[in-house]
Amino acid sequence: MKTKSILFGLLLLVLFFVTSCAPVGMTSEVYGFLYGIVHGFISPFTLIAKLLGAHVGVYAEHNVGTLYWVGFILGVV
Repeated sequence: MKTKSILFGLLLLVLFFVTSCAPVGMTSEVYGFLYGIVHGFISPFTLIAKLLGAHVGVYAEHNVGTLYWVGFILGVV
């Protein structure tokens, strides 16, 4: 039972990472610090998707500037 719960949790985590890549010109929303952390955290998965030919962005084009960048760096680390 514990193994099934762990596998289910890992599956949900993978689905989250696969579906939450940074948007590429599809939104006018401005992304801030927290989105920077999320996009930095998923950046290795985004890089793999880019290498496989997917049209996803590494970071959000519409961001607040320095705060987004600091969040992105913290997310990568």
